[in-house]
Amino acid sequence: MKKNSVFGAAGDESGMREETLIIHGDRSESDHSSVSPPIHYSATFAAVDAADFAEMANTPRHSSYYTRYGNPVHDRVAAILANLEKTETALVTSSGMGAISTVVLALLKKGDHVIAQTRHYMGTAKLFDEVLPRFGIDVSFVEQSDIAAFAGAIRPNTRLIMLETPANPTLVVTDLAAVAKLAMQHGIVTIADNTFASPLNQKPHVLGIDIVVHSATKYLGGHHDLTAGVVCCSNELAEKIWSMHTILGAVLSPMDAWLLLRGIRTLDVRMARINANALATASWLEAHSKVDKVYYPGLPSHPQHELASRQMKGFGAVIAFSVKGGYAEASRFVAALRLATQAVSLGGVESLVVHTAAMWSGTMNEAQMIAAGIPPNFVRMSVGLEHIDDIKADLDAALSLL
Repeated sequence: MKKNSVFGAAGDESGMREETLIIHGDRSESDHSSVSPPIHYSATFAAVDAADFAEMANTPRHSSYYTRYGNPVHDRVAAILANLEKTETALVTSSGMGAISTVVLALLKKGDHVIAQTRHYMGTAKLFDEVLPRFGIDVSFVEQSDIAAFAGAIRPNTRLIMLETPANPTLVVTDLAAVAKLAMQHGIVTIADNTFASPLNQKPHVLGIDIVVHSATKYLGGHHDLTAGVVCCSNELAEKIWSMHTILGAVLSPMDAWLLLRGIRTLDVRMARINANALATASWLEAHSKVDKVYYPGLPSHPQHELASRQMKGFGAVIAFSVKGGYAEASRFVAALRLATQAVSLGGVESLVVHTAAMWSGTMNEAQMIAAGIPPNFVRMSVGLEHIDDIKADLDAALSLL
């Protein structure tokens, strides 16, 4: 009986390219003849006899015991993601924050110290700023573009460095290789949130990062119809993380795991179109008279374009830009869009847009947002798969009203 649970091994012995791996990388996980993977929609699995039951109950990461411990569909997703991120294994969770929280709580204890960036996804920022200190864990926040700041924040009890690049929502880039080298010199574990890049555009583990996490809700699922998270790491780290996972219970449902598996199959073709559309849109916005500034790592004008080009293969869907005017003008612009939908998230087939200052207003005041690089006229757009001329026409019509 197969016992690999929510983790799947990378096993890329065949030398298949990524385009092939996302379609066939889970073939070894299949024990069925159906071309489309079956959905194992069962919370629990039967044992043959007492000896079999004892083996199931006492084997870590068993995929046919109880779905909180693992499920065959989880294995298939994990096998592909481990292959794409070039790690030994992977774990799936019910959300991106489920992945990050599980990793952090698995590796830290009272008295430990963590270094995190000043710019993170809102949920990650709250975890490090508000939750961890309640449990006696100190957190230092540093400017992610300053490697010296990371070095200066290290203490004897520093156990973890949390990274996110490009960062949400300002698209500042972190030098992954430089931070990884620094951390290894001090025996510190590194985590990188690779959601904004995708494993096709950036591979943090190849650059030395220990653990790579994703909100699989975004590019990996690709259709805005599921929530999921992924942790990619070594087998040694996986044992600790999986143990905490079974306690916290951030379990990915078999149906969402199946939807994620289906979404991953088209990741390569979707990312190629998204990368091209976003770069074209960012370049067009930069030349528009009603736009003050555009932030996109793929543009030569981005202050870290050289670094982004060095560690990224493509630059992803997300563009941040400031429209002429203030809060009212940005709000009017977003409301006038007809093709791009005003909604959170990113990386799906549809273009999405948010007035960033409005979205973050519930957790930060205006002074805090400006300090974080989020002015009142700031807009974040996730470019989708629509025809580029239609995307530009929609933006132009809304900008013409300012």
